[in-house]
Amino acid sequence: MGSKGPFCLETCARPNILALQPYRCARDDYQDDGTNVLLDANENAYGPGLALLPDGRLKAPLLNGEIDQKSLELDLRSLNRYPDPHQIELKHHLCKLRNTHVHTDNDLKPDNLFVGVGSDEAIDALLRCFCVPGRDKILTCPPTYGMYTVSAQVNDVDIVKVPLDVHNHFQLQVEAINAALSSDPTVKLVYLCSPGNPTAKLISKQDIKRILEHPTWNGVLVLDEAYIDFSPDGSSLAEWVTEWPNLVVMQTLSKAFGLAGVRLGAAFASAEVASLLNNFKAPYNVSSPTSMLATAALQPENLAIMRENRKKIMEQRQRMLVELPKISRIGRFLGGTDSNFLLVEILDRPRDQGGKASNESALSLYEALAESRGVVVRFRGKEVGCEGCLRMTVGTADEVDKLLAEVRSLLQGDNPVKNGLADGHMEQEERKEHEASEIVA
Repeated sequence: MGSKGPFCLETCARPNILALQPYRCARDDYQDDGTNVLLDANENAYGPGLALLPDGRLKAPLLNGEIDQKSLELDLRSLNRYPDPHQIELKHHLCKLRNTHVHTDNDLKPDNLFVGVGSDEAIDALLRCFCVPGRDKILTCPPTYGMYTVSAQVNDVDIVKVPLDVHNHFQLQVEAINAALSSDPTVKLVYLCSPGNPTAKLISKQDIKRILEHPTWNGVLVLDEAYIDFSPDGSSLAEWVTEWPNLVVMQTLSKAFGLAGVRLGAAFASAEVASLLNNFKAPYNVSSPTSMLATAALQPENLAIMRENRKKIMEQRQRMLVELPKISRIGRFLGGTDSNFLLVEILDRPRDQGGKASNESALSLYEALAESRGVVVRFRGKEVGCEGCLRMTVGTADEVDKLLAEVRSLLQGDNPVKNGLADGHMEQEERKEHEASEIVA
C-alpha cells in the first residue's frame, strides 16, 4: 500500500470546489423503471421531433422524388475520426430557423453562433469568457434556473441577486437591476430566463431593452430561451443579437424539439462575442451523432413534426389549466403559461375553507405521487415566491389523465394527503424538503 505522503485533498483542491454542493438532477430522487409518468424535467413527452419508422430509425426524406437515406445516416466507420470542429451546416440551419425578421431586418449568420453540449456549456463558457475568478460577479433573478449559480460557484464568481417581483406575477424588477448594475461595475453578466424556470413566464422585450440601454454598464445580458418554442410565435429575440452587441441568446434542442438525449445547445451572439466563445471551446465539442441528429431535426419535415407535438402539448397545457383548479386543494397558477410546465400551489386545506399554500402539503403530495402512484413531478417550494408549489411538466393526454386522477385521489379522496407532521418527524421532513428543493433541472 502506497504512502499517503504530503498529499491532502482538503488543501490541494480549490476551496470553492470543496464547498460546492453536488449537482443533483431531476432523476436523483426517483429512478425510472420504465413505468413512471415523468413530469419532472420538462422534457417533451411526445418524443423527438423526428420522422421515425416503427422500429425507431429515422425515416429518410425524399430527394428528387427518391428516398435519400444517405443524408440521414451516420457511417459508423467514420467514428474513428473527430467531428467537424466548426459545425457550419448545423449553424446555418439554426440561423434559418431564427431569422424571422420580427425584431430586425438583419440576418443571423453562422458567425453569430456558438454550439455546444446543451445550454450548460454556453452558460459556463460565458462565465469563463467575461468573469475574472474571485473578482467579477453575475446577476440573477430568482426564482430561476439553478445552473447559473452552480457554474458561477465552479468558476469562483460571486452572485448578485435581484429577485423577480413575487407580488406582481414574477415581473422583472428592471429598476432594481439597473440600480445594481450602476452601483457595482464588477457585475459582468446578467442571466435572465425567458420563459422563466420555474415561472413559465416570458420576459417582455421592452424590459430587456431597458437593461441593454443601461448608460454605464459594461457587461453582457444573457437571455436563456430554452423554452421559447412554447411561447407565442415571434417571441424569440435570437435575431436581435445582430443589433445589440451586449446581448447573448441561448437556446437548446432539449425541450420543444424533444432531443434532450443529444445534448445540443446554441448561443446566438454578435460575431465578435461568438468568435471569443469559439476560440477557447474544446476543439470537437459537438459529436458526429449529435450533429447529424440536430441537423435532421431542423429539416422541414421534422420541423413540422416538432410543431405538431408542440400543438399537442399546448392543448394539454390548457386542459391542465382548466381541470386542476376543480380540485379543491389546488391553489393558484403562479407565473405564466408560456412554457411546457405549470407552477402550481398546493393548499393545506380546501379553498373554501381558507386553504393556504403549504410546503408541507406540497412535499407530501410530491412524495406520495412518486412513491405510491408512479407520477414524478418537481417540488419547488423553497424557491423565492414559490411556497407550496409543485412544478408539473405537461405530458401526453394519457399522462395528464393519470396526473389529474392521482392528484385528485390524493388531495380529496378517502385518505387525502394531510397537512401537518407527526411528532418527531419534523427534522426528517425538513431534510427531505431541503433535498427536494436542491434539484437543478
